[in-house]
Amino acid sequence: MILQSVVLVVVALILLALSLSTLVVATYAWWHPESRERTRFPDTDGRHGLSFSIIVPCRHESEPVVRATIEKLLAQTHDDVEVVISVGHDDPGTWAVAERIAAEHPLQVRVSVDTHPVKNKPRQLNTALAECTGDVVGVFDAESIAAPDLLSNIDNTFRRTQSAAVQGAVQLVNHRDSWFALRNCLEYFIWFSSRLHLQERLGFIPLGGTTVFVRRELLLSMGGWDEDCLAEDCELGVRLSSHGHRISVAYSPALATREETPEDVPAFVKQRTRWALGFFQVYGKQEWRRLPTARERLAARWTLTQQHLVAVTGVVVPISVALALLGSFPLPVAMITFLPLVVTLATVALEACMLRELGRDHGLAVGVRDYVVLVLSTIPFQLLLAFATLRAYVRLRRGDLRWEKTEHAGRHLSPERTGIAA
Repeated sequence: MILQSVVLVVVALILLALSLSTLVVATYAWWHPESRERTRFPDTDGRHGLSFSIIVPCRHESEPVVRATIEKLLAQTHDDVEVVISVGHDDPGTWAVAERIAAEHPLQVRVSVDTHPVKNKPRQLNTALAECTGDVVGVFDAESIAAPDLLSNIDNTFRRTQSAAVQGAVQLVNHRDSWFALRNCLEYFIWFSSRLHLQERLGFIPLGGTTVFVRRELLLSMGGWDEDCLAEDCELGVRLSSHGHRISVAYSPALATREETPEDVPAFVKQRTRWALGFFQVYGKQEWRRLPTARERLAARWTLTQQHLVAVTGVVVPISVALALLGSFPLPVAMITFLPLVVTLATVALEACMLRELGRDHGLAVGVRDYVVLVLSTIPFQLLLAFATLRAYVRLRRGDLRWEKTEHAGRHLSPERTGIAA
């Protein structure tokens, strides 16, 4: 019994540390007014000093989805924007859609055709990069709906901060389309409005896959994106951080790019498996070891492994509590075992507050039903994340690094969800 008690206490303390860390990074932007202020875009001076090349990688996409994305990019208030639609040579349907759109806007839109025999997003990005001419290269997913003033504010941020790269915000908006969609939307809100800003402060930023902008000459000098990595966005952020290049993160609800959640549970699991595999790859490359300080290297280790550990935590906490209740353990041991649960419940309570702010910031209806779904989906959502992480680990051990694409249904395109007038 002594050995079992010691094991239970050790597990409980590890879970407590993980739960507390999750709570800290989720609430960083709300620690004090200065933290919130640091998340915002710099005040704009109204000038445009940079030119933009925007790559939109597309694969097996419907015309309404692609067209909506391109139209919003062409409607930017910035006056120097070119769009490069990237398609694969083996995807004639999307290629034809891209050519039609380019023919309608010959001065601003071009089509880049990737001929690699093995297709993935970073290969398409690198093929398109060779055709870009702007000072800054941006990436938007095929279903990304950009706010009209976004590029003007990104231009201003580059010039004000002299950064090598700028990460804008992305927000999923179809929070009522499935039982997991609400948590998925809230997860994005926390990541882009809070967590990434703490990462910026720590000097280590895993870039997101869309609404990310990098100076073109620097990107070319670094060889573009890693074509073998399933998290090419994260990997690029790690490389930039490890070589001492400044990355700025800016957030404004009005400037957040609108997207949709995966369509169903299998699609969500595939997406998270790909992300987890990518993070495993990035950690294994050990580029983060180039970071100059022990603090930054610790932040890198934590960032690249924490999501996997937290996914497992959501499953282990209930099991640990059940063991404490059903077993004959001393009272102090049982009390220690309950500590991670207390932090988890506090996290859910704070998530309810952040859900309210998500609805207010992005014009999404949030009612009693949504708070009930938030609470009831806590453990099932963690189970999904844990399963995807386990699936990624199995695939990694087997050497299976196939790219599983997330399908886009266009459920974020209604005017009330885009938050942008049609």
